[in-house]
Amino acid sequence: MRRISFVFLAAMTGLAGMAEAQRYRPVFHPDALTDRPAGRANEVLVLGSPHLSGLPASFRPEMVEPLLARLIRWKPTAVASESIAGLQCDAMRHQRERHAEEVEAYCFDPSAAGRAAGLDVVAANARAEELLAAWPTAPTPAQRRRLALIFLAAGEPASAMVQWFRLPADERRAEDGLTQALVKDLQARLTTKSETELVAARSGLERVWSVDDQSFVGAKIDDKAYGEAIARAWDNPAAKAHKAESERLYAGIAQPDGLLTLYRALNAPKAADLVYRSDWGAALTEPSPQGYGRRYVAYWETRNLRMVANIREVLARAPGTRMIAIVGASHKPYYEAYLNQMRDVTLVNVAPFLR
Repeated sequence: MRRISFVFLAAMTGLAGMAEAQRYRPVFHPDALTDRPAGRANEVLVLGSPHLSGLPASFRPEMVEPLLARLIRWKPTAVASESIAGLQCDAMRHQRERHAEEVEAYCFDPSAAGRAAGLDVVAANARAEELLAAWPTAPTPAQRRRLALIFLAAGEPASAMVQWFRLPADERRAEDGLTQALVKDLQARLTTKSETELVAARSGLERVWSVDDQSFVGAKIDDKAYGEAIARAWDNPAAKAHKAESERLYAGIAQPDGLLTLYRALNAPKAADLVYRSDWGAALTEPSPQGYGRRYVAYWETRNLRMVANIREVLARAPGTRMIAIVGASHKPYYEAYLNQMRDVTLVNVAPFLR
């Protein structure tokens, strides 16, 4: 009898502990503090974007011009894009057993540019920073061509495109270390249907900060079973509503202001709730014994945390930065939620710039 009472008491104590743990809330809430940093605030304007490569054939690169003009009027001093930094890709190449697929899918190959410049990825990144630290207000075409080459060797094609876009058409040629093959690649990127090339690289700055992260490594799982479980989670009413709305907006791309209309919808407050319920909220309740849905959410949250950490690191380079962070629209709610917790980051509402 005493043993039964002891077991009962232990069980009740355990339940009480679980309840207490569920009630626990931290006392420190950075987003509720009212102190302000000395000097000008860091400001971040998060632009949730469709992946332009996935838009209908009716999309044309020149359609981004009204959007680009609105963003430039804000006078940003930095721009970040959903691309992986050359340094991170270089590190991932040294861990091919863990990251071979990610490197193949997401990383630019800097080897040809590295041979032309005589620099490896690490040295090229250092050299690019040295050049920009002493960058003149009116660079010569030769300087821009050389910096484009250095950025290609650094694994930063978006920043190379910044220089290429800013060259007159007749100066986009194979000189100052650039080979014909590298020039051909840069020329092809001029009309690439990508928000990184068409928007970030044309924002009037001298480089693009690559802040994406694909270094998440989870436990070994059955990929087929995992994919099937996530597909079942995505088969829900919110996902169907989200798909129908996306199809409606995509169909109107060719209309006047069709692209701006799409951006307005993707950045509207109600979009965050719908995409969460259709995707990660549904995955959290996915019931597989292996917890496939929860593993998927862990990947997503980890990736966004690391992306925001990369943004925060860039802001530390020059306190008072005004950054446009361009990212796939599904990342926007996570970007803003995480950035909002930081005492030296002020979020800027993108909606007025899309009107």
